[in-house]
Amino acid sequence: MLLHVVGRGKLGRSPEAELVARYEKRLTWPFRHTELPETGGKVPEALAPCRTVLLDERGKALSSEEFAAILGRWRDEGVREARFVLGAADGHSDEERANADLLLAMGAMTWPHLLARAMLAEQLYRATTIDAGHPYHRSG
Repeated sequence: MLLHVVGRGKLGRSPEAELVARYEKRLTWPFRHTELPETGGKVPEALAPCRTVLLDERGKALSSEEFAAILGRWRDEGVREARFVLGAADGHSDEERANADLLLAMGAMTWPHLLARAMLAEQLYRATTIDAGHPYHRSG
């Protein structure tokens, strides 16, 4: 299953870009990172079937194990792409929220978009290692 991160703004040559690249190299699942301009731009057409996850402050705060279980279930159900969309500064529209398969919060705090992208890349890597039984994720 393709893990596709879609974010507004350019990472450029930043520490956050280095983190995203680090986890992208470690991932054994297919990964794509699409950057959109701060305003405008269109999310590319999805492969079918696809699930859309919006990173949203009103979303569910999942444990890493719960997140891994969702991704594993989608993969096992034949989902071809899981798309993770980070909205613009004003977040997502009500219509986008209503059409999403999952609203995901990265905790109660607000994070800068570039840092949230790096954190998401790490959580995607962590989820795939949990799924594979790899020791990267150590939980009690």
